[in-house]
Amino acid sequence: MAMNQPHQAYKQNSVNTASPGELTLLLYNGCLKFIKLAKKAIEDNQVEQRNENLLKAQNIVQELMVTLNMDVEVSHNLLQMYDYLHRRLVEANLKNDAQILEEVEGFVMEFRDMWKEVIQSTRKQYAESGKA
Repeated sequence: MAMNQPHQAYKQNSVNTASPGELTLLLYNGCLKFIKLAKKAIEDNQVEQRNENLLKAQNIVQELMVTLNMDVEVSHNLLQMYDYLHRRLVEANLKNDAQILEEVEGFVMEFRDMWKEVIQSTRKQYAESGKA
């Protein structure tokens, strides 16, 4: 367990010092991690692990939903997509269906990749403006 302490401290520090954009990226990555673990659990017929990981993925999607700024028009569309993803995660859990998880994983990867591009573009613009 002592070996895990520095890793845990690093992870906690990363979260504590992350910008809101980086936190969103961490949420997407976490969701993908739990979807992958749930797919593996389905493969291995491990019902408890499947359920546990899909609940974690669902919680992350709910967190993404509640952190949306509803004053921004695109947030309304994102809310609908997140709601859809949440419902599909629940369905995948109930039906023990890896194909549904493949679909959700694809959407989350697209969101994550797009968000990563936004962060990189914003950093580049910030650096070019001479405020770095």
